[in-house]
Amino acid sequence: MASDTQTPRTRRPSPTATGARRPAARRPDWRRPAALDAVGDWTRERLRLLDSPLATHHVLLATTSLLVVIGLVMVLSSSSIESLRASGSQFTVFRSQAVFAVLGAVVLLVASHVPAQRWKRLALPALAVTAVLQLMVFVPGLGKSVNGNRNWIVLGPVQGQPSEAAKVALVLACALALARKADRLHEPKQLVGALLPSTLLTVGLVLLQGDLGTALVMMLVLVAMLWVAGVPARFFALAGTAGTLLVVALVMSSANRQHRVHDWLFGSNTTAEAIQGVSWQPVQGKYALASGGWWGLGLGASREKWQWLPEAHNDFIFAIIGEELGLPGTLVVLVLFAVLALAALRLVRRSDDLFVKLATAGFATWVLGQACLNIGVVLGVLPVIGVPLPFISAGGSALVLTLFAVGILLSFARAEPGAPEALRARESVVQRSLAVLPKRAGGSR
Repeated sequence: MASDTQTPRTRRPSPTATGARRPAARRPDWRRPAALDAVGDWTRERLRLLDSPLATHHVLLATTSLLVVIGLVMVLSSSSIESLRASGSQFTVFRSQAVFAVLGAVVLLVASHVPAQRWKRLALPALAVTAVLQLMVFVPGLGKSVNGNRNWIVLGPVQGQPSEAAKVALVLACALALARKADRLHEPKQLVGALLPSTLLTVGLVLLQGDLGTALVMMLVLVAMLWVAGVPARFFALAGTAGTLLVVALVMSSANRQHRVHDWLFGSNTTAEAIQGVSWQPVQGKYALASGGWWGLGLGASREKWQWLPEAHNDFIFAIIGEELGLPGTLVVLVLFAVLALAALRLVRRSDDLFVKLATAGFATWVLGQACLNIGVVLGVLPVIGVPLPFISAGGSALVLTLFAVGILLSFARAEPGAPEALRARESVVQRSLAVLPKRAGGSR
């Protein structure tokens, strides 16, 4: 007989009641790939290197080296046709530029190992030597006129522009004078007395040679150094007015300059016969940039270098870069100059010596300001001035002296707070190599 009652079911205790935890639900594995972690670690390590006392030194050296290499490649490409026509070899201009690049590298290396404080003692002798060199351009048989400017010295097979060396002397001499009178620069007499000798012996002589482009670069350098020195703003207004009047007077004194400024302001005539004069070069420079398009025609494939664009390997080499390498090529050059500017700014901020701050600002303004002027001319933003693109344009004396200026910046970077200790702590490559060799019985290797 079946029972009226049923046995109750056994209920399992809940995990909460017994204190046990409910097993977690399985989640998909969203961990980042190991490659991304490696890239992140590498990036963080590179960023930590920027905190090193030698970071400015390494960035300056690497950026300058890349610009010089790009310059050698583009000089070979842009000068090969005319070099072949003139000398029978497409490597003539390139070989000359390569020799000057090696010479400039030696000069840079020597200058970088000169103690930073010694440049103070060399400032005035450098000013005197460069003044004598600039006066030599007016000596018959030694001086040479190029494109209407008498700013070259010819000594046998060697020729150069003393005005390039005068830029170095101007920066060092003005930095020394402004640093010595730092607490009295608000007095007009003290300010004029500090700048007048160096300005007359550099900018004044360059203007006598007829080289307005170089004079503009020098005046831009002076303005930057005065700004860093903390000169009151009212002096900039006076100096700007005087400088503008001087430039207008120099432009009006030359028919060639008047024509260039007129074409820049109002445009040039479009007929082929009308632009055969001074308008030919800027027009062909724009053709080069336009034909390059976004990605360029390819390295060595320029059409304008076939005797269409004058000075294709010199003042207008940026147009050939745009024609052959397109927008990426021009952006690489601009980014490298921007990195150079950031390195110079870091050096100014980290230095404790006012002379070093002023000289660094002067050298950086020289290189970067001249680059801006050159690129502005090629793009049509400025009238044709006639200044080369630093590190890239063909020109022996310009390349050597620009590398010399970078060498001085490297010597300043080696004196940054903490940099001397970091240099002494580093073992040389030779010492590390000899450390693995077995020692002989006398302690010698």
